[in-house]
Amino acid sequence: MAFLRSILTTKTTAIAATAALPAAAAVYSYYSSSFSTSSSIKRVSKDLSFGSLSFSLNPNHRLEKSCAVKSFGHPPSAAVEMDHKPLSENGAIIPELMTEYMVDMSCEGCVKSVKAKLQTVDGVKNIDVDLTNQVVRVLATSPVKILTEALEQTGRKARLIGQGTPEDFLVSAAVAEFKGPVIFGVVRLAQVTMELAKIEATFSGLPPGKHGWSINQFGDLTMGAASTGKVFNPTNYDKALGDLGTLNVDDKGEAFYSGVKEKLRVADLIGRSVAVYESEDRSDDGLAAAVVARSAGVGENYKKLCTCDGTTIWEATNADFVPSKV
Repeated sequence: MAFLRSILTTKTTAIAATAALPAAAAVYSYYSSSFSTSSSIKRVSKDLSFGSLSFSLNPNHRLEKSCAVKSFGHPPSAAVEMDHKPLSENGAIIPELMTEYMVDMSCEGCVKSVKAKLQTVDGVKNIDVDLTNQVVRVLATSPVKILTEALEQTGRKARLIGQGTPEDFLVSAAVAEFKGPVIFGVVRLAQVTMELAKIEATFSGLPPGKHGWSINQFGDLTMGAASTGKVFNPTNYDKALGDLGTLNVDDKGEAFYSGVKEKLRVADLIGRSVAVYESEDRSDDGLAAAVVARSAGVGENYKKLCTCDGTTIWEATNADFVPSKV
């Protein structure tokens, strides 16, 4: 009620109480229309407080959001929330996903620089910076590749440490790493809803042209892609669930993919493999394959020191990170 009185000048408590209901309904209506999935609505209703919002009434009595500050439970931190148009891939709307980075920051100037850069990226909805833990959380439809490049353009080291929606799924993210010696790449899979997964892939060293690729039954790499079995299809769909279509490789041997897959559950993919083939119809033995492994979700990986060799996250070289090679 104190928040509503700071916006509207009221003469009596009765008038303020009467105004509270339509104002609250308007806020709920605004945020309900801003999110495409029920899980997104749940996150907003759980995290937002009226004290963190500021809005004004225009002559048509529409609520206009100017800025919101929210906490993700890792104080001290602040988040900037922005309006954006949802991105699409092949006609499908790319869902919002939380991506978490460790970023080399030491002062409030670093925080401002990181926020300012990320705010220029299409698809970014919310930016939360925790300076104490050197953690940046981005709620966005933007690909990991684009977010990482934006952070690196600030002149700061950035390492991806988590992705997904851990409050809803036991296993929310997975990764398959192609480690060469010729073909390098990383495929990231993240659960968005129970019936939808986001897939992002980056490759280098592939022959230019069109290549079939898929999620296969087994993680047996003794004979490369040839020993990974058939395309993953647990419920015998007409088009196999693990069929990822065609990978378009440019003249430099590089390929990038970002999209969504319905009915795909990340938890069912752990221990299986992602394979890339020479031909578009996957009729050959395959060029390369990588095992799908569980990846850290949001809030699960704040480690800065490797216990095996004492190397800190900032001392690690680019050679220690497969994504840096593609």
